[in-house]
Amino acid sequence: MDTQQILFLAILATTLALFISGRMRVDVVAVLALLALALTGILDAKQALAGFSSEPAIIVAAVFVLSAGLAATGITDRIGAAIGRAAGGSEWRTVAVVMPATAALAAFSHHLMVTAMMLPILMRLAREQKLAASRLLMPMSLAASLGTTLTLFSAPAFLLASDLLKRDGGAGLDIFAITPIGAVLVLLGTAYMLLGRWLLPRRMGESPQGDYLRLERYYTELLVEPDSPWVGRTRRQFEDAFAERLQVVDWLRHGMRRRQQAGDRPLAAGDVLLVRASPDEIASIKDEPGLALHAVAKYGDKPREDRETEVLGEERLVQAVVAPHSEFIGRSVAGIDFMRTLGVVVVGLWRREGWLHGELSEMRLEEGDLLVLWGREQDLQPLAAHHGFLMLMPFQGQQKSRRRAPMALAIMAATVAAAATELLPPQIAFLAGAAAMVLTRCVAIEQAYAQIDVRIFVMIAGVIPLGIAMEQTGTAALVAQFLLAHSAEWPVFVLLLVMFGTAALLTQILSDAATTVLLAPIALALAHGLDLPPTPFVVCTAMGAVASFLTPIGHHGNLLILNPGQYTFGDFLRVGIPLTIAIALATAWMARALWLGGPLLPWAG
Repeated sequence: MDTQQILFLAILATTLALFISGRMRVDVVAVLALLALALTGILDAKQALAGFSSEPAIIVAAVFVLSAGLAATGITDRIGAAIGRAAGGSEWRTVAVVMPATAALAAFSHHLMVTAMMLPILMRLAREQKLAASRLLMPMSLAASLGTTLTLFSAPAFLLASDLLKRDGGAGLDIFAITPIGAVLVLLGTAYMLLGRWLLPRRMGESPQGDYLRLERYYTELLVEPDSPWVGRTRRQFEDAFAERLQVVDWLRHGMRRRQQAGDRPLAAGDVLLVRASPDEIASIKDEPGLALHAVAKYGDKPREDRETEVLGEERLVQAVVAPHSEFIGRSVAGIDFMRTLGVVVVGLWRREGWLHGELSEMRLEEGDLLVLWGREQDLQPLAAHHGFLMLMPFQGQQKSRRRAPMALAIMAATVAAAATELLPPQIAFLAGAAAMVLTRCVAIEQAYAQIDVRIFVMIAGVIPLGIAMEQTGTAALVAQFLLAHSAEWPVFVLLLVMFGTAALLTQILSDAATTVLLAPIALALAHGLDLPPTPFVVCTAMGAVASFLTPIGHHGNLLILNPGQYTFGDFLRVGIPLTIAIALATAWMARALWLGGPLLPWAG
């Protein structure tokens, strides 16, 4: 072992210790490792900074923007809601529908975003159907992770594996190269969770932290404007058009509740519909032609004493909780006259129990009611200290550009097609897709930047030099020689399992990207030592880094469901160990069949 190898191993050991300890952010640790490799002369400046211009880093950043475009246009929400409806009321059917659908979503967007989107849908479904949340959330989270094995760009590990194969002089992997393995794993995972549901605990679960502040059942009023396309159309047509987005609770005309609420009755200009809507819908309603928030339409155009005209775009929405013993308790919204006394307008109301009917302004407030207030910044600031409110929080709704949903879908499809057909290099195709999402205003530039997880981008760019150094110093070849000396007589299938298993264990304490960067060069050298194609060895290593479900800390998606599902560490071990073993066997078998000419069917070989 020469001096460079000793230096590299010292840097690697220190990096691993910092990764595992969690005392420093992973992106900071990656940058420090990069600097250490450059300062010790193991890598030159160009090699040390190669990760920032690498294909994996660029594609990962672009995928975040593409995912943001799908979310900002409401596509992911609508798909998630459709999945929830298709799941029905039985536990078996819910798992059978949710797992493949969630995996398909995760194949083309970030799996954490998909998990976060599906979490409240399944929690609400569990409450409504009296199902145990713990029997639904873990299958969903596992499916989101398995979905990342369907396409090359859905997990950084596979992009890094492809990059390594290209640096070795090979052709790399196309974006659907791993799809056959991923499809088998999704089917295997779904079958496993259906047949092994008895392994899952039966706990009703609890609302995720912050759920009180991001609810799905605010009451608000929509005004049918004089030039609205809904004038003359029936209530049933309105409800059908907005079925996935809101629920009509009551119908008022001239300030009075309509006695005949039949669905075949036509809407008229000035009608007010009391609806239950999500925060996103409340924030987005101003973009719906011919509809407006009733309170905003009523007060928003009135000039103030300073003769400045208020415009909805210049104000913002906040949430305020009615405090215990508040002066507002027992008084109606109209009686308090929020506009005159506080300079704000009540546009929405959430109440823990009971259904509301009638005009929102006539609702008498109760302790704990959550009000959605609209107003200017200078008027909202004093409310934070008002003794009538328990707290004042930013409104969690995000405006959705739903009219641009077809454009966002077309951009995503064109991006994948351009990369898959090699019409453009993958990194250029995805970068062009991200730019198109912004240029077509499917997602605002500020939101696009905000959705890019800089930590992941920097971490990938920072750990790539570790892989380069492992190859360049000969450390990977050294470890591979050690493996060859002790496993020369082992079947190839067993060696593929060894690479998968090693990555599966290491990824419990490291990210999938870091695990792949450290182990893939060893897999590459091992394949060369056996005089075999390196692709199956590298792919099995990346699969082990991505598709290992031994602990809740192995995947960030599992951490999202940990508290809502009331899971324990032991729950993940009990479910994850058999599943990970089955996935390892399936992955090694498929990799051998795809790249080494092994039998596809067990009885064929």
